[in-house]
Amino acid sequence: MKRISILGSTGSIGTQTLDIVRANNDLEVVAIAASTSIEALEKQIREFKPKLVCAYKEKAARELKVRVADTDVKVVSGMDGLIECAVISEADIVVTAFVGMIGIRPTLEAIKSGKDIALANKETLVTAGHIVMKMAEEYNVKILPVDSEHSAIFQSLNGENRKEIDKILLTASGGPFRGWTREQMKDVQVEDALKHPNWSMGKKITIDSATMVNKGLEVIEAKWLFGVGLDDIQVVVQPQSLIHSMVQFKDGGIIAQLGTPDMRLPIQYALYYPSRKYLAGERVDFAKIGKITFEDPDPKNFVGLQLAYDAATAGGSMPTVFNAANEKAVAKFLNREIKFLEITDIINYCMDNHKVIENPSVEEILNIEQWAYETIESRW
Repeated sequence: MKRISILGSTGSIGTQTLDIVRANNDLEVVAIAASTSIEALEKQIREFKPKLVCAYKEKAARELKVRVADTDVKVVSGMDGLIECAVISEADIVVTAFVGMIGIRPTLEAIKSGKDIALANKETLVTAGHIVMKMAEEYNVKILPVDSEHSAIFQSLNGENRKEIDKILLTASGGPFRGWTREQMKDVQVEDALKHPNWSMGKKITIDSATMVNKGLEVIEAKWLFGVGLDDIQVVVQPQSLIHSMVQFKDGGIIAQLGTPDMRLPIQYALYYPSRKYLAGERVDFAKIGKITFEDPDPKNFVGLQLAYDAATAGGSMPTVFNAANEKAVAKFLNREIKFLEITDIINYCMDNHKVIENPSVEEILNIEQWAYETIESRW
Protein backbone atom coordinates (compact mmCIF):
# COMPACT_ATOMS: atom_id res chain seq x y z
CA MET A 1 0.00 0.00 0.00
CA LYS A 2 1.41 3.39 -1.00
CA ARG A 3 0.12 6.35 1.02
CA ILE A 4 -0.10 9.77 -0.58
CA SER A 5 -0.69 13.37 0.39
CA ILE A 6 -2.14 15.65 -2.30
CA LEU A 7 -1.52 19.39 -2.10
CA GLY A 8 -4.04 20.91 -4.49
CA SER A 9 -6.55 18.08 -4.44
CA THR A 10 -9.43 19.99 -6.04
CA GLY A 11 -7.51 21.26 -9.09
CA SER A 12 -6.90 19.53 -12.42
CA ILE A 13 -3.87 17.48 -11.32
CA GLY A 14 -5.34 16.75 -7.90
CA THR A 15 -8.65 15.43 -9.20
CA GLN A 16 -6.91 13.29 -11.82
CA THR A 17 -4.65 11.91 -9.09
CA LEU A 18 -7.79 10.88 -7.23
CA ASP A 19 -9.07 9.21 -10.42
CA ILE A 20 -5.95 7.03 -10.28
CA VAL A 21 -6.58 6.25 -6.60
CA ARG A 22 -10.14 5.15 -7.47
CA ALA A 23 -8.80 2.77 -10.10
CA ASN A 24 -6.20 1.13 -7.83
CA ASN A 25 -6.69 -0.58 -4.50
CA ASP A 26 -3.06 -0.20 -3.41
CA LEU A 27 -3.14 3.59 -3.01
CA GLU A 28 -4.40 5.39 0.09
CA VAL A 29 -4.94 9.13 0.51
CA VAL A 30 -3.81 10.24 3.98
CA ALA A 31 -3.93 14.03 3.50
CA ILE A 32 -5.41 16.54 1.06
CA ALA A 33 -5.21 20.30 0.75
CA ALA A 34 -6.96 22.98 -1.28
CA SER A 35 -7.55 26.70 -1.08
CA THR A 36 -11.27 27.42 -0.80
CA SER A 37 -13.17 24.66 -2.63
CA ILE A 38 -15.19 23.58 0.39
CA GLU A 39 -17.85 21.51 -1.36
CA ALA A 40 -15.25 19.60 -3.35
CA LEU A 41 -13.12 19.06 -0.25
CA GLU A 42 -16.10 17.73 1.69
CA LYS A 43 -16.88 15.23 -1.08
CA GLN A 44 -13.25 14.11 -1.16
CA ILE A 45 -13.18 13.70 2.62
CA ARG A 46 -16.27 11.51 2.59
CA GLU A 47 -15.02 9.40 -0.32
CA PHE A 48 -11.33 8.98 0.51
CA LYS A 49 -11.38 9.43 4.31
CA PRO A 50 -8.02 11.19 4.74
CA LYS A 51 -6.69 11.74 8.26
CA LEU A 52 -5.76 15.36 7.64
CA VAL A 53 -7.20 18.14 5.45
CA CYS A 54 -6.02 21.70 4.90
CA ALA A 55 -8.36 24.41 3.67
CA TYR A 56 -5.84 27.19 3.12
CA LYS A 57 -8.18 30.09 3.86
CA GLU A 58 -9.12 30.25 7.56
CA LYS A 59 -12.76 31.10 6.83
CA ALA A 60 -13.05 28.09 4.52
CA ALA A 61 -11.46 25.85 7.16
CA ARG A 62 -14.00 26.96 9.77
CA GLU A 63 -16.88 26.16 7.44
CA LEU A 64 -15.36 22.81 6.48
CA LYS A 65 -14.99 21.81 10.13
CA VAL A 66 -18.72 22.30 10.61
CA ARG A 67 -19.57 20.34 7.46
CA VAL A 68 -17.45 17.31 8.41
CA ALA A 69 -17.99 17.37 12.18
CA ASP A 70 -19.44 13.85 11.94
CA THR A 71 -16.10 12.46 10.68
CA ASP A 72 -12.72 11.85 12.35
CA VAL A 73 -10.79 14.08 9.96
CA LYS A 74 -8.54 16.83 11.33
CA VAL A 75 -9.01 20.18 9.53
CA VAL A 76 -6.17 22.73 9.48
CA SER A 77 -5.51 25.97 7.58
CA GLY A 78 -2.87 28.42 6.36
CA MET A 79 0.74 27.75 5.45
CA ASP A 80 1.23 25.83 8.69
CA GLY A 81 -1.64 23.56 7.65
CA LEU A 82 -0.16 23.00 4.18
CA ILE A 83 3.15 22.07 5.74
CA GLU A 84 1.42 19.71 8.16
CA CYS A 85 -0.15 17.93 5.18
CA ALA A 86 3.24 17.83 3.45
CA VAL A 87 5.08 16.21 6.37
CA ILE A 88 2.37 13.89 7.71
CA SER A 89 4.19 10.80 8.92
CA GLU A 90 1.89 8.31 7.18
CA ALA A 91 2.61 9.65 3.66
CA ASP A 92 5.20 7.98 1.43
CA ILE A 93 4.89 10.49 -1.41
CA VAL A 94 3.55 14.05 -1.70
CA VAL A 95 1.83 15.24 -4.87
CA THR A 96 2.52 18.97 -5.10
CA ALA A 97 -0.26 20.19 -7.36
CA PHE A 98 -0.87 23.71 -6.06
CA VAL A 99 -0.44 26.41 -8.70
CA GLY A 100 2.08 29.12 -7.88
CA MET A 101 4.86 29.85 -5.43
CA ILE A 102 2.67 28.78 -2.52
CA GLY A 103 4.15 25.33 -3.15
CA ILE A 104 7.76 26.17 -2.25
CA ARG A 105 7.75 25.89 1.53
CA PRO A 106 5.56 22.76 1.79
CA THR A 107 7.74 21.04 -0.83
CA LEU A 108 10.94 21.85 1.05
CA GLU A 109 9.48 20.65 4.34
CA ALA A 110 8.26 17.43 2.70
CA ILE A 111 11.79 16.81 1.42
CA LYS A 112 13.23 17.40 4.89
CA SER A 113 10.82 14.82 6.26
CA GLY A 114 12.03 12.26 3.72
CA LYS A 115 9.01 12.23 1.39
CA ASP A 116 9.37 11.56 -2.30
CA ILE A 117 7.86 14.39 -4.36
CA ALA A 118 5.53 13.95 -7.35
CA LEU A 119 6.17 17.44 -8.64
CA ALA A 120 3.38 19.18 -10.54
CA ASN A 121 4.16 22.63 -9.11
CA LYS A 122 6.70 23.87 -11.65
CA GLU A 123 7.03 27.26 -9.93
CA THR A 124 8.89 25.56 -7.06
CA LEU A 125 11.80 24.61 -9.32
CA VAL A 126 11.64 27.76 -11.46
CA THR A 127 12.13 30.00 -8.44
CA ALA A 128 13.95 27.76 -5.95
CA GLY A 129 15.54 25.02 -8.04
CA HIS A 130 18.97 25.76 -6.56
CA ILE A 131 17.57 25.02 -3.10
CA VAL A 132 15.18 22.16 -3.93
CA MET A 133 17.55 19.96 -5.93
CA LYS A 134 20.40 20.34 -3.45
CA MET A 135 18.08 19.48 -0.57
CA ALA A 136 16.60 16.47 -2.41
CA GLU A 137 20.10 15.09 -2.87
CA GLU A 138 20.99 15.77 0.76
CA TYR A 139 17.90 13.92 2.05
CA ASN A 140 18.04 11.19 -0.62
CA VAL A 141 14.56 12.05 -1.87
CA LYS A 142 13.23 11.42 -5.39
CA ILE A 143 11.82 14.35 -7.38
CA LEU A 144 9.41 12.65 -9.80
CA PRO A 145 8.12 15.03 -12.49
CA VAL A 146 4.40 15.09 -13.22
CA ASP A 147 4.40 17.66 -16.06
CA SER A 148 3.82 15.63 -19.22
CA GLU A 149 6.97 16.98 -20.89
CA HIS A 150 9.28 16.41 -17.94
CA SER A 151 7.79 13.00 -17.29
CA ALA A 152 8.49 12.17 -20.95
CA ILE A 153 12.12 13.22 -20.54
CA PHE A 154 12.36 11.29 -17.28
CA GLN A 155 10.94 8.19 -18.97
CA SER A 156 13.25 8.60 -21.97
CA LEU A 157 16.24 8.72 -19.62
CA ASN A 158 15.24 5.56 -17.75
CA GLY A 159 18.28 3.30 -17.81
CA GLU A 160 20.41 5.84 -19.68
CA ASN A 161 23.52 7.72 -18.55
CA ARG A 162 22.59 11.38 -18.05
CA LYS A 163 26.17 12.38 -18.79
CA GLU A 164 25.58 11.21 -22.36
CA ILE A 165 22.72 13.67 -23.03
CA ASP A 166 23.41 15.84 -26.06
CA LYS A 167 20.15 17.74 -26.14
CA ILE A 168 16.68 17.76 -24.60
CA LEU A 169 13.93 18.30 -27.16
CA LEU A 170 11.07 19.87 -25.21
CA THR A 171 7.85 19.69 -27.19
CA ALA A 172 5.04 22.25 -27.26
CA SER A 173 1.59 22.14 -28.80
CA GLY A 174 1.77 25.81 -29.77
CA GLY A 175 -1.41 26.56 -27.85
CA PRO A 176 -4.69 27.96 -29.23
CA PHE A 177 -2.99 30.82 -31.12
CA ARG A 178 -0.30 28.86 -32.95
CA GLY A 179 0.47 30.63 -36.22
CA TRP A 180 -1.15 33.90 -35.11
CA THR A 181 0.55 37.30 -35.26
CA ARG A 182 0.59 39.78 -32.37
CA GLU A 183 -1.82 41.91 -34.40
CA GLN A 184 -4.27 39.00 -34.51
CA MET A 185 -3.88 38.40 -30.77
CA LYS A 186 -4.28 41.97 -29.57
CA ASP A 187 -8.01 41.69 -28.84
CA VAL A 188 -8.40 38.02 -27.91
CA GLN A 189 -10.68 37.35 -24.97
CA VAL A 190 -10.31 35.08 -21.95
CA GLU A 191 -12.61 32.51 -23.52
CA ASP A 192 -10.41 32.35 -26.64
CA ALA A 193 -7.23 31.82 -24.64
CA LEU A 194 -8.83 29.03 -22.59
CA LYS A 195 -9.60 26.92 -25.68
CA HIS A 196 -6.52 24.69 -25.70
CA PRO A 197 -6.56 22.45 -28.79
CA ASN A 198 -5.37 19.25 -27.05
CA TRP A 199 -5.12 19.38 -23.26
CA SER A 200 -7.65 19.82 -20.47
CA MET A 201 -5.89 21.85 -17.78
CA GLY A 202 -6.51 24.50 -15.14
CA LYS A 203 -7.10 28.11 -16.21
CA LYS A 204 -3.69 29.48 -15.23
CA ILE A 205 -1.63 26.86 -17.06
CA THR A 206 -3.95 27.09 -20.09
CA ILE A 207 -3.29 30.84 -20.37
CA ASP A 208 0.43 30.15 -19.90
CA SER A 209 0.23 27.74 -22.83
CA ALA A 210 -1.45 30.40 -24.96
CA THR A 211 1.37 32.89 -24.29
CA MET A 212 4.10 30.18 -24.51
CA VAL A 213 5.22 31.33 -21.04
CA ASN A 214 4.43 27.81 -19.85
CA LYS A 215 7.07 26.41 -22.19
CA GLY A 216 9.53 28.95 -20.84
CA LEU A 217 8.79 27.84 -17.29
CA GLU A 218 9.32 24.24 -18.42
CA VAL A 219 12.71 25.11 -19.92
CA ILE A 220 13.86 26.44 -16.56
CA GLU A 221 12.35 23.45 -14.76
CA ALA A 222 14.11 21.03 -17.13
CA LYS A 223 17.43 22.75 -16.47
CA TRP A 224 17.14 21.93 -12.77
CA LEU A 225 15.53 18.51 -13.05
CA PHE A 226 18.03 17.06 -15.51
CA GLY A 227 21.16 19.08 -14.78
CA VAL A 228 21.61 20.45 -18.31
CA GLY A 229 22.53 23.88 -19.65
CA LEU A 230 20.05 26.19 -21.37
CA ASP A 231 21.87 25.67 -24.67
CA ASP A 232 21.11 21.95 -24.35
CA ILE A 233 17.32 22.49 -24.30
CA GLN A 234 15.54 22.99 -27.62
CA VAL A 235 11.82 23.74 -27.84
CA VAL A 236 10.05 22.03 -30.73
CA VAL A 237 6.41 22.70 -31.61
CA GLN A 238 4.56 19.39 -32.13
CA PRO A 239 0.92 20.37 -32.72
CA GLN A 240 -0.64 16.91 -32.33
CA SER A 241 0.66 16.61 -28.72
CA LEU A 242 1.57 12.95 -29.24
CA ILE A 243 5.32 13.23 -28.67
CA HIS A 244 5.54 14.61 -25.15
CA SER A 245 9.30 15.24 -25.32
CA MET A 246 12.53 13.62 -26.49
CA VAL A 247 16.17 13.20 -25.50
CA GLN A 248 18.98 13.24 -28.04
CA PHE A 249 22.19 11.51 -26.98
CA LYS A 250 25.82 12.07 -27.96
CA ASP A 251 25.72 9.36 -30.62
CA GLY A 252 22.77 11.04 -32.36
CA GLY A 253 20.20 8.58 -31.10
CA ILE A 254 16.88 10.03 -29.95
CA ILE A 255 14.50 8.45 -27.45
CA ALA A 256 10.98 9.85 -27.23
CA GLN A 257 7.89 9.18 -25.12
CA LEU A 258 4.61 9.18 -27.01
CA GLY A 259 1.00 8.81 -25.97
CA THR A 260 -2.40 10.42 -26.02
CA PRO A 261 -2.64 13.79 -24.21
CA ASP A 262 -3.77 12.35 -20.88
CA MET A 263 -2.26 13.74 -17.67
CA ARG A 264 -3.18 10.62 -15.75
CA LEU A 265 -0.26 8.79 -17.39
CA PRO A 266 2.55 10.99 -15.96
CA ILE A 267 0.74 11.19 -12.61
CA GLN A 268 0.45 7.43 -12.37
CA TYR A 269 4.03 6.92 -13.55
CA ALA A 270 5.27 9.18 -10.74
CA LEU A 271 3.16 7.39 -8.13
CA TYR A 272 4.31 3.90 -9.13
CA TYR A 273 7.84 4.59 -10.38
CA PRO A 274 9.75 2.54 -11.46
CA SER A 275 6.80 0.21 -12.19
CA ARG A 276 4.11 0.63 -14.83
CA LYS A 277 0.50 -0.33 -14.17
CA TYR A 278 -2.50 -0.64 -16.45
CA LEU A 279 -4.22 2.66 -17.17
CA ALA A 280 -7.61 2.66 -18.85
CA GLY A 281 -8.10 5.11 -21.69
CA GLU A 282 -7.67 5.84 -25.36
CA ARG A 283 -4.62 4.46 -27.14
CA VAL A 284 -2.69 6.01 -30.02
CA ASP A 285 -3.77 4.75 -33.44
CA PHE A 286 -0.93 5.75 -35.76
CA ALA A 287 -2.79 4.73 -38.92
CA LYS A 288 -5.65 7.00 -37.97
CA ILE A 289 -3.34 9.89 -37.08
CA GLY A 290 -1.52 9.65 -40.41
CA LYS A 291 1.27 12.13 -39.59
CA ILE A 292 3.13 13.88 -36.82
CA THR A 293 4.44 17.35 -37.68
CA PHE A 294 7.06 19.67 -36.22
CA GLU A 295 7.71 23.42 -36.28
CA ASP A 296 10.11 25.89 -34.75
CA PRO A 297 8.60 28.15 -32.07
CA ASP A 298 7.76 31.72 -33.06
CA PRO A 299 9.75 34.05 -30.76
CA LYS A 300 8.66 37.18 -32.63
CA ASN A 301 4.97 36.78 -31.85
CA PHE A 302 5.28 34.71 -28.64
CA VAL A 303 7.87 36.64 -26.66
CA GLY A 304 7.18 34.82 -23.38
CA LEU A 305 9.50 31.97 -24.34
CA GLN A 306 12.45 34.28 -25.03
CA LEU A 307 11.80 36.15 -21.77
CA ALA A 308 12.12 32.84 -19.94
CA TYR A 309 15.48 32.15 -21.58
CA ASP A 310 16.57 35.69 -20.66
CA ALA A 311 15.49 35.15 -17.04
CA ALA A 312 17.27 31.81 -16.83
CA THR A 313 20.42 33.28 -18.38
CA ALA A 314 20.43 36.12 -15.84
CA GLY A 315 19.91 33.47 -13.15
CA GLY A 316 19.68 34.11 -9.42
CA SER A 317 16.42 35.84 -8.58
CA MET A 318 15.41 36.76 -12.15
CA PRO A 319 13.39 33.55 -12.77
CA THR A 320 11.40 34.42 -9.65
CA VAL A 321 10.56 37.82 -11.16
CA PHE A 322 9.59 36.15 -14.45
CA ASN A 323 7.34 33.69 -12.65
CA ALA A 324 5.78 36.08 -10.14
CA ALA A 325 5.08 38.76 -12.75
CA ASN A 326 3.43 36.15 -14.95
CA GLU A 327 1.26 34.85 -12.09
CA LYS A 328 -0.02 38.33 -11.33
CA ALA A 329 -0.48 39.26 -14.99
CA VAL A 330 -2.41 36.08 -15.78
CA ALA A 331 -4.67 36.72 -12.79
CA LYS A 332 -5.35 40.21 -14.09
CA PHE A 333 -6.09 38.90 -17.58
CA LEU A 334 -8.48 36.28 -16.21
CA ASN A 335 -10.20 39.09 -14.28
CA ARG A 336 -10.39 41.10 -17.55
CA GLU A 337 -8.25 43.90 -16.11
CA ILE A 338 -5.62 43.78 -18.85
CA LYS A 339 -5.36 42.62 -22.47
CA PHE A 340 -3.76 39.33 -23.51
CA LEU A 341 -0.56 40.85 -24.93
CA GLU A 342 -0.04 42.89 -21.77
CA ILE A 343 0.83 39.68 -19.91
CA THR A 344 4.29 39.57 -21.47
CA ASP A 345 4.59 43.37 -21.38
CA ILE A 346 4.21 43.16 -17.60
CA ILE A 347 6.78 40.38 -17.29
CA ASN A 348 9.25 42.36 -19.40
CA TYR A 349 8.72 45.52 -17.33
CA CYS A 350 9.33 43.74 -14.03
CA MET A 351 12.45 42.01 -15.33
CA ASP A 352 13.83 45.33 -16.60
CA ASN A 353 13.33 46.89 -13.17
CA HIS A 354 14.84 44.14 -11.03
CA LYS A 355 18.40 43.91 -9.72
CA VAL A 356 19.43 40.27 -9.58
CA ILE A 357 20.21 38.57 -6.27
CA GLU A 358 22.70 35.82 -7.10
CA ASN A 359 21.68 33.05 -4.69
CA PRO A 360 18.35 34.00 -3.12
CA SER A 361 17.05 32.39 0.05
CA VAL A 362 13.44 31.25 0.36
CA GLU A 363 12.64 34.43 2.29
CA GLU A 364 14.22 36.57 -0.45
CA ILE A 365 12.32 34.64 -3.14
CA LEU A 366 9.01 35.31 -1.39
CA ASN A 367 9.93 38.99 -0.86
CA ILE A 368 10.72 39.32 -4.58
CA GLU A 369 7.33 37.80 -5.38
CA GLN A 370 5.68 40.48 -3.25
CA TRP A 371 7.78 43.20 -4.90
CA ALA A 372 6.64 42.03 -8.33
CA TYR A 373 3.00 42.03 -7.24
CA GLU A 374 3.25 45.53 -5.77
CA THR A 375 5.11 46.83 -8.83
CA ILE A 376 2.39 45.55 -11.14
CA GLU A 377 -0.45 46.90 -8.99
CA SER A 378 1.14 50.35 -8.92
CA ARG A 379 1.31 50.52 -12.72
CA TRP A 380 -1.56 48.43 -14.10
